[in-house]
Amino acid sequence: MEFLAYIVGFICAIYVIVEVWSKQPGMGTGEKVLWTIAALFFNILTAIIYFFAKKN
Repeated sequence: MEFLAYIVGFICAIYVIVEVWSKQPGMGTGEKVLWTIAALFFNILTAIIYFFAKKN
């Protein structure tokens, strides 16, 4: 079960990083770096927040 949590967290982090760097041209570099750092440390939580706050 632990392994599954790691895989889901990794996928969420990759999702946020790819979305931020490739699909948000209006976002500044500093904000992109902050989202990337947050995705690396708080994977699933960051993905949920990003989805509701920035994606729409």
